[in-house]
Amino acid sequence: MLTAERLFEVPDHQLKNYPNSAMFVTKTAGIWVPISTSDFIERTMNVARGLISMGIQAGDRVAVASSNRLEWNILDIAVQKTGAILVPLYPNISENDYRFILNDCAAKICIVSNQELADKISNIRKDVPSLEHLFSFDKLESIPHWSYIEEQRTHTDAELVFERMKQVKNEDLVTIIYTSGTTGNPKGVMLSHQNLLSNVEACIEPIPADNHSRVLTFLPICHVYERMLHYLYMYLGCSVYFAESMDTIGDNIKEVKPDVFSAVPRLIEKVFDKIMAKGEELNGVKKALFYWALNLAENYDNVNATAVFKFKLGIARKLIFSKWQEALGGNVKAIASGSAALQPRLARIFLAADIPILEGYGLTETSPVVTVNNFVTGIRIGTVGALIEGVQVKIAGDGEILVKGPNVMMGYYNNEEATNEVIDNEGWFHTGDIGEFQDDKFLKITDRKKEIFKTSGGKYIVPQAMENRFKESRFIEQIMVIGEGEKFPAAFVVPNFAFAKEWAHRHGLHFESMSNEEIIKQTAFIDRMDQEIAEINQVFGNWEQVKKIALLPTEFTIDGGELTPTLKLKRKKILEKYQEGYQKIFS
Repeated sequence: MLTAERLFEVPDHQLKNYPNSAMFVTKTAGIWVPISTSDFIERTMNVARGLISMGIQAGDRVAVASSNRLEWNILDIAVQKTGAILVPLYPNISENDYRFILNDCAAKICIVSNQELADKISNIRKDVPSLEHLFSFDKLESIPHWSYIEEQRTHTDAELVFERMKQVKNEDLVTIIYTSGTTGNPKGVMLSHQNLLSNVEACIEPIPADNHSRVLTFLPICHVYERMLHYLYMYLGCSVYFAESMDTIGDNIKEVKPDVFSAVPRLIEKVFDKIMAKGEELNGVKKALFYWALNLAENYDNVNATAVFKFKLGIARKLIFSKWQEALGGNVKAIASGSAALQPRLARIFLAADIPILEGYGLTETSPVVTVNNFVTGIRIGTVGALIEGVQVKIAGDGEILVKGPNVMMGYYNNEEATNEVIDNEGWFHTGDIGEFQDDKFLKITDRKKEIFKTSGGKYIVPQAMENRFKESRFIEQIMVIGEGEKFPAAFVVPNFAFAKEWAHRHGLHFESMSNEEIIKQTAFIDRMDQEIAEINQVFGNWEQVKKIALLPTEFTIDGGELTPTLKLKRKKILEKYQEGYQKIFS
């Protein structure tokens, strides 16, 4: 049973039970600078007093668009203490999305982290009549620094903040998180203190962390997954280190030596690609050992491994996999993975290497965790684990996953129609995902309900499962299976160009100075990609096999409009963008 009934009580729990001199740690001018639990709480009180002095009432909306940093967490808890509602914004969405969200929630204050975001919000500010103030965490010339809020604290006594805090109930709305969505305007998911705290409580056992643990944070805290983990880390008394940027993660991991960190499959894939590239550089016995260990890992069965296999794996861990662990700081007990499907092959390899990836499943609307692989309820490769405590799941007649529990959202803000579409009369939330249970315990996601399509022959195609299998190839960076209503499935494929150049060099081809556009026109490369697709096709039924591919020269990105901020494919946008390639395949 949690001792906190409202999220702003989580830091107080830490202060009482695990006072930490390094609650959060930020690298500044090359030095890791900590803030203690007591200093953090004091800062949140000062900001809360300032917000009240500026006229912020209970229920008002305060928006924030920023990458992960200490100030984000301070603002979050401070806003909660006033009874106001925090609206986190992704720092990489369009001005149109900012305009829609800020108007939809009628934000009174918006705080950004840097000049780029200040410019974006400034450009649309005239279109958002509710927006009274715009501040920045960084010191800029164009807009006021957010320290102005804290400076206003002298006009409000701390007692008034405590009065506001007393009024806040466990079931009250605490945040509105706008889901990125693959189509249409974002929808504002309303979450209560109870929603998020129920998830914190249910995830205490599954995560191998305590008040002695160091964690590294780099996934966007504006996403509910990392944000819930921050509350969990605070409750457990962990020290939370902010990675400097996505580019410095490798260095930061080696410096911090974290016990736990969270990642998305895309990042894990890139880590594995680097490991493989280093393996390719080895020679002689070392290279032979590397591939022997890798082959062993690819055949690891964590449930039914024999004594002989375990003996061999022990040798592989000592000779090869220990180096992988060192590259991740040497202390990693687990990597928490979510947001998208993880390749079962990678889950198997990392688990064999004694770097467990605890893949889970959830949505913003479920605060977010529904299931997770862990050391308590067990790990089943290829599944997203067992249900967390207090959450129910049932599989509908059409295979859709339905969820019920204290973690299910209050509804969509200003959108009763959309709420009624996904939450039925019995309180079941319809996820839109298709799945099944293995051994009556472990949930396996097979696809998105809206993404399954039929060919003109009436055969069902499950693109996500196929894409995940194809991405196991080192030649394939990204892939999208297409062909709804057509005679056969096909695919847009973004090759792994770094590996393509390495392959070309080994075969006496000279791709080094070529652009991506030139590489995908080389006959030898086209033939090799066709061969790769043909080999992987063998695991699928005849009707599922990808008959043709279009090679694309550039990655799908958030900025390019092909990916959501949580790195899901915007299939409709990709189809529109590459319509010419589509017509060429199916004409």
